[in-house]
This record gives sequence, structure tokens and C-alpha cells, in this order.
Amino acid sequence: MSMIPDETVDQVRESADLVGLIGEAVELKRTGSDYRGPCPFHGGTHRNFAVIPKKNRYYCFVCHESGDVFSWLMKRFGMDYPTAVREAARRAGIVIPEGPSRSGPDPREPLFEAVAVAQDWFTRQLLESPDAVVARDYLSGREISLEIAGQHGLGFAPAGRGFLAAMKELGLEDKVLLEAGLSAARDDGTVIPRFRARLLFPIHDFRGRVAGFGGRLLVPGEPKYLNSPETPIFHKGKQLYNLHQAKSAIRKEESVLLVEGYFDVFRLVLAGIEHVVAPLGTSLTAEQAGLLRRFAPAATLLYDSDQAGLRATFRAGDELLRHGVRVRVATMPAGEDPDTLVRRGGAGALQPILEDGIDVLERKIQLLEQKGWFEGVEHQREALDRLLPTIRAAADPITRDLYLKAVAERTGVSREVLREQAAARPPSPSPTPPPPDGLARVEAKPVRPVKRRRAEDLGAERDLLRVLMKEPAWLARAATEVPVDWFETSALREVYEALRRSPENAGSGIFLEQLSADARRAWTWLNGWEAKYGAPEPDVTYVAACRALEARPLRRQLAALNRKKSEGALTSEEYETLVRERQRLTTELSSRYPEELLKRKLRRGDVDAR
Repeated sequence: MSMIPDETVDQVRESADLVGLIGEAVELKRTGSDYRGPCPFHGGTHRNFAVIPKKNRYYCFVCHESGDVFSWLMKRFGMDYPTAVREAARRAGIVIPEGPSRSGPDPREPLFEAVAVAQDWFTRQLLESPDAVVARDYLSGREISLEIAGQHGLGFAPAGRGFLAAMKELGLEDKVLLEAGLSAARDDGTVIPRFRARLLFPIHDFRGRVAGFGGRLLVPGEPKYLNSPETPIFHKGKQLYNLHQAKSAIRKEESVLLVEGYFDVFRLVLAGIEHVVAPLGTSLTAEQAGLLRRFAPAATLLYDSDQAGLRATFRAGDELLRHGVRVRVATMPAGEDPDTLVRRGGAGALQPILEDGIDVLERKIQLLEQKGWFEGVEHQREALDRLLPTIRAAADPITRDLYLKAVAERTGVSREVLREQAAARPPSPSPTPPPPDGLARVEAKPVRPVKRRRAEDLGAERDLLRVLMKEPAWLARAATEVPVDWFETSALREVYEALRRSPENAGSGIFLEQLSADARRAWTWLNGWEAKYGAPEPDVTYVAACRALEARPLRRQLAALNRKKSEGALTSEEYETLVRERQRLTTELSSRYPEELLKRKLRRGDVDAR
């Protein structure tokens, strides 16, 4: 069966007459902007089942069944997802174009099914379980009713192991739960639920399928927010919270509103502001910016006004500019965020702030002026160093020219000089310092990678430890996600084991006397890195390092096959077997770790690295 393009799936979902389709099986009556009737899923007799045309969704307030037109066809008629899309398209009079064929069913389908089952279970816990009183009280304190929470699929993960028992009863295997990121394996092999004592927000893929979760901790501990790990269906840097619902509104507004958190999105949507999305707890990535550019030519950033919020604002702004998006910054009052502001004053309280938004470069100039950075030659030079990255980021030639004009007028530096500086590559980062002697002897596994790869892997181990030494929340997360044997450098492995034993002393080095001489040197080396080369960006560095180390066995297997292939002396049968295995590994790498395949292409010169 040929693959259905995402754009067509979107068109079908938006064009489907959900009221008419469900009305064939349920007697619906209009109630305000919605339609109500008895629920066909639990056989209800009261009008507790709602069809919401504005959102193209249905929801039962009793049994909590919910979904879109595709969910309806799948649940009521036992269709698989592609068949449901084709049936909805037939009813809407939409012709599905033929795309490249896939042999066999989508191998990710069991993962989507597992996450969908888990989401239903989590939502039922939130609405019905006595253990979820802490979550219900938390939502009540944030003025979110259970009815609204249920409609949007929020859930609760209890603290114990009840989730795993429930999934086993429903026929889900441990292997599927692990691959879907719903459980985690400890070093001793024990499998535990990934989410415990957390309020859960479902995160959907582009097609509206639940792919993962963001969890807010409701008891003391760290990290406060925890996302699903990277899986074949969940990619934190490539998906955006609420995009599946906001796409139509973004197209209509010709602009997207970016906020920082789940609750910010949630509050704005409840207030009727629908063209809003949020990154998944990280800085906006190139993939996310490119995705947004498909829907709108402009964006407004509505982040917090503290220092962390401003850094995130300008990083996101530059990334969007690189993709040709026009960027405005709306400034929140000090101490406020979109959730608290709209909760207190409704959408009307936010409207003046959005209307007062200014271009991202103008916002930078405004802040620099407030701090007096345009007074004196030295400060002006530093001010320009902060403005040039945004000028360079502007892919649109008109925007870039306007930026050059604005900065030239404000600083008195000629446009020609600014243009020359903007065209120049930014200064290269300082060279990587050599590791101490104790780290030069990397203890590799029997399959020895090439020297360049060894250095790259050492860098991933080093970068991961840099985050864990400075960020207790990430150390707590690593304890459930990062096996000790990922560290092949004995000194770094010893440091990691010490951190896990005494997380409360992570930043102090109190336990240095317990370490070997090599591990002490490694600790000193890592601890002095920040002073020379700056602090790592925790979310980006942690994910990148974990993925590099997780992909290492596959990379090595592939390297071994390539060496064997280059050595020759193979029979035709051996050669065919080698080629098949090499293709399998390449496919697995490209699907699970696409960035690794890109690195290989860049090293070979297969793609333009500019």
C-alpha cells in the first residue's frame, strides 16, 4: 500500500464531516457550538457524548473515549489507520495521490498502539483513581476542570508499578513498552515505569497520533518536567506541542505564537487563542523552525522576561530567521507568564502585549540601550557582537538589509563594514583542550573504532558528564536512562559511578579522595572546562551525547562490515550477506539516529556542509 502524504492526511481530517459521519450511528442534537448524544462506546442513554466541529473531535464525559475522524472509523469499524484515512477521504471526495510504496505494515504501528493504550489508561487514572487526588488538586489550583483535562487527554502516572501490571493485563509486552519509551530498564535489568507521580500531557505527531508524553512531577524531586525519550515515533527536537491542533489556526492567522511550556499553551487555547505551540522543553531546533515555516511566514515569541527566557527568545528568534520567518518578540510583564496572565485577565489581558510586540532585532537593540551598551567604543563593540548573529541569521535578503540599516543608524558603523562582518564566518570556538594523561588511554571494547571515532566518542562521554556535574536534575534523569557501560573510558566511568552514588555532592567534588588518580584528573579536567569554554546548554548537550553513545554499537558494527568489505577475499554468497547486513544497519541508523547518518555524509563530503 502506498504511503499517504502528510499534507493529504491533514486535508482529509480538516474536510471530513465528523458530525455527519457520527450522526449515522448516534442521534445528535446541537447544543451551542457542539453536538450531543448518547455515547456509542459505553452504551450510554444520556447525552454525555460530544462532537466538537471546531476541533474536529469527539469526547465522552463518562467513559472518556475521544479522538478524530480517523479514530472513529478505527474504533467503530475495526479499520487500521491507512484504511481509515482512505475511507474518510472517499467520503470527503478527496483523491489520495500515489506515493512511494512501503512493503508490509508500518513497523512503528505497535509503538503507536502502545502509547495510545497508555494514554487512555493515564487519563482514566486522572479522572477516576483515588491515587490521582494530588493531580486533581493541582489542576484545580491552576483553575483547570477535570472535564477540560479529560477533553484534552491529560493523564496521571501513579507512583508505583501499577502501570506495568495494567499494561501486562492489556497484552502489551515489556519489549514494546521499552521501545515506546513508556518504561525504563535499570542497570540490574529491573524494568520500571518511566513516568511516576506525574501529571502527563500527551504529545502528538504531525498526523495527530499520540507519540509521547511530557510529565510534570507532583511530589518533591527532580527533574520537574520529564519527556518521553527518543524513540522511533517520538523525536523531541522535531515535534512541537499542540501543532497537530494549531495547524489550521496558524495558516489562517499566517503567524504562529510560540510559548515556553505546556500550561502556557493550554491556557491560551482555553482562552480561544489557537495558533499557539511550544517546543518540548528544549531550545527551538532547526527541524522545528523548518516545520513552522511550512505553515506561516511569521512568528511571535512569548517567552518569560527573565534572563533564561531572553536567552531562549533570541536563540529561537535566530533559528526562525535562518528559515526565512519574520520574528516578533512580545514582552511579558516581570514575574508573569502567559498562563498566569491569561488565567487572571483572559485573552484580553494578553492582546495589548501581542500588539506591542516588536521585531527581534529591535528588541535586542532596546535591551542593549537600556543597559547603556551604546555608550563608549568598548561597549559598542560588544553590542555589535551581540547584534551580528541576528543579522547573519536573517535568510531573507530584505530583512537582512533592513537590519544592516537599523544597526548602522544606531551605532554609526557603516553598512558596508557591517555587511562585510555579517558575511564573514563567526569566530571559531576555542580548540578542544587535550585530555589529561589518564584519559589518553581509552579502554575500547574488542571492536576498535578508528582514531577519529574514538575522539568523537570520548567527546560524547565528556559532554554528558559536564551536564551531570552541574545539573542535579539531569543527573537524576541519567540514573534511569544512562547505563554505566556507556562510559568506556575507565576514568570517566568511575566519575559517573561516583556521581550516581552521591548525587548530592555532584558539584562539590567532596568524594574526590575516593577516586583513583586518573579519575581525579578527569574530574579536575571536566570541572575546569566551563571557565575556559563556557557552560553547556544542558538540554541540547544531554540529548546529543546520549544519542551518540546509544548509537555507538551500531556505528561500530557498520564500521566493521565496511572494513571487511574493503579487505575483499569474500565469496559471492558472503559478499551478498555482508551487503544485506550493511543495508540493514544503515537503515536502522538512519531511522533511529538520522543525525549519525548526516555526520557520515559530511565526513565523506556527500552533502554541502556550508
